Amino acid sequence: MKPSLPVLLSVNGGYVDAAGYLALHGLFTTHVTGNFVTLGAAVVLGTSGVLAKVLALPLFCVVVMAIRLLSVGLMAKGLPALRAIIGVKVVLLSLGAALAIAFGPFDSGDGWAALSTGMVLVAAMAIQNAIHRIHMGALPPTTIMTGNTIQIMIDLADLLRGVSGAAREAIRARLSRMSAGVAAFAAGCAIAALIFAKQGTWCFVLPPLIAACTLLLGESRPEKIG
Repeated sequence: MKPSLPVLLSVNGGYVDAAGYLALHGLFTTHVTGNFVTLGAAVVLGTSGVLAKVLALPLFCVVVMAIRLLSVGLMAKGLPALRAIIGVKVVLLSLGAALAIAFGPFDSGDGWAALSTGMVLVAAMAIQNAIHRIHMGALPPTTIMTGNTIQIMIDLADLLRGVSGAAREAIRARLSRMSAGVAAFAAGCAIAALIFAKQGTWCFVLPPLIAACTLLLGESRPEKIG
């Protein structure tokens, strides 16, 4: 696994999450946890986007299951599953960008145009979550930064208390990887917000381009079934 691949995935994770939240009335496309919070807020406050947040969870789950089955099937045939799955994500992000540009800005998060755009983007980022679990389990997550941040703080505390030897080197290596991921995710969020403020839904043009770069970095050799 080339080290730049998880960094690019983290940038895209933050970018799509921030862009989706801004353009799709509070919909988190990259993870499901935030949608539970915003769903409750939307119900209480009477704002739009309730249907999108309700649909996001089952769609996310179905896509993850489908990607697992597809991945196992491709690996059983000796085919490069990671590259193929990233290719599917590129297609979905491209479709999401086309929908956002064609029908945005969205007046309601529950209109058919916003729902279609949001669910396509949720499916794309469900694939990225599945990629991490199936193919990159030894590396830090690229879509959810809470665990990474906690581990960074624990590692910093261990360095401060004077851990030495091989343990210190392992901590430093892990700290470097996780810090890069968190910084990349934060950068993606900031860039998405800036571009959305200036260009609106045209901001969705960038994620499929970043994803195409990750496609070029994906493993090309056949993989083992995990």
